[in-house]
Amino acid sequence: MYAADSIPPRRKVIEYSGERISLRQAIKRLRKICGPGGSKHLSMFRLNRSWRIDGAVGGSGAELINHSCDPNLKARIVGEHILFFSLRRIRKGEELTLDYRLNPETFRIPCHCGSPNCRGTLNRK
Repeated sequence: MYAADSIPPRRKVIEYSGERISLRQAIKRLRKICGPGGSKHLSMFRLNRSWRIDGAVGGSGAELINHSCDPNLKARIVGEHILFFSLRRIRKGEELTLDYRLNPETFRIPCHCGSPNCRGTLNRK
């Protein structure tokens, strides 16, 4: 996903939306996605301990934002909403990126973002 216009710093860019599902439903979907014959494409965001938002079902497009270890967006949870804000000025045509900061205790996913700050994994340290 790329910026259609220049975006000032600290500006709300997009809301991560989709189907709100329980942790139990999320685990079932993860097993289906990551199991044999699964799509391997994950579009879930943690809202809180009990709930996830599945962007693959009715998402806003925010689920298409790629990971970078040197991102230009930061996610903030405000009430029941997951909002992405710009960390700095983003130029028109620049790719929108987010540090996924996956749990280090889950399976490790290698990162190939190409950033000089790349930590080699999508998982947070």
